[in-house]
Amino acid sequence: MDQGRLTRAAAGPADRGTPATLVVRAPAKLNLSLAVLDRRPDGYHDIESLMVPVTLHDTLRVRRTADPGIHLDVQFGGRLAAGAGSALARDVPVDDSNLVVRAARMLAEESGASGGLAVELVKEIPSGAGLGGGSSDAAAVLLAAARLWNLNWPAGKLATLGARIGSDVPWFFAAGPAIAAGRGEDVTPVAELPPLPAVIACPATGLSTAAVYAACRPDASRRGAAARLATALAAGDLRGGLPCMTNALEPPARSLCADVDALLADMGRCGAWAPRLTGSGSACFALARTMAEARGIAARLAALRGTGGPRWPGVFVVRLAGRAAAAGCQERTGLARLTTDD
Repeated sequence: MDQGRLTRAAAGPADRGTPATLVVRAPAKLNLSLAVLDRRPDGYHDIESLMVPVTLHDTLRVRRTADPGIHLDVQFGGRLAAGAGSALARDVPVDDSNLVVRAARMLAEESGASGGLAVELVKEIPSGAGLGGGSSDAAAVLLAAARLWNLNWPAGKLATLGARIGSDVPWFFAAGPAIAAGRGEDVTPVAELPPLPAVIACPATGLSTAAVYAACRPDASRRGAAARLATALAAGDLRGGLPCMTNALEPPARSLCADVDALLADMGRCGAWAPRLTGSGSACFALARTMAEARGIAARLAALRGTGGPRWPGVFVVRLAGRAAAAGCQERTGLARLTTDD
């Protein structure tokens, strides 16, 4: 990945081959392992994490505009649009605090691109859940904007810019499973993983990433676990990879949010095998051997009742996804699929 300093380059004019609108799918991610190795002097932590995209995604419709400025409209779709899942439709800002706006604006400033963008974002990935939705959306808009503005920037250059927006953003340019190291910006693709089914469940409460990291205990002895897990899973040895499938942020997340502790216990009682926290939470997941097994776990979880309704408002059945799933895309980042909409 290109880690060189970005240089300011004027955007080329839009030509007949440049679409006016692109539609991008921005995937969620799971941290199949997450080791926190050390605290850094800059306030971040050195991590090592095997991350994989999944089939749950947000959708961005990005349109080039003649007027300068970045305009964002947010709607909720999928399970977040109705029923119990609407509890996960948390406020998503449309100003500069949204990573989509920050990413597009930063790219315009660095490239000298003229004109602006109108972005329609349909959220299906819960926020504040450790599923990477905001970072994925930022990576997706960088990819789309670079094409709409005819910049001809390689993915490595966009990823370097993305690292200034969020630690997870560069990983979404890996186009498949990869190990994130450093504070997340050092990305190494791994061998293709099998498209295992997985169940993701989210409590109504979110978690602060900063608070969870502040409460964690670094452990350098976990170095190398991500690579060992990737090797085991690529060989189809799910049980053999289990000792490496740990998340150093799970203990602090459990102590900070009682719902995480209760959700992991409920997933186990519903038949989930080795449920884990993803990222800094509050979402949890479990891999399954078959789709029928995953659907059964999800149905039992969704049937649990709490005060006034379902105990767990967001239960999703997904598959792990890799480079093969992105084959045939015009361009890709993670599982981002671009289609023209002229």
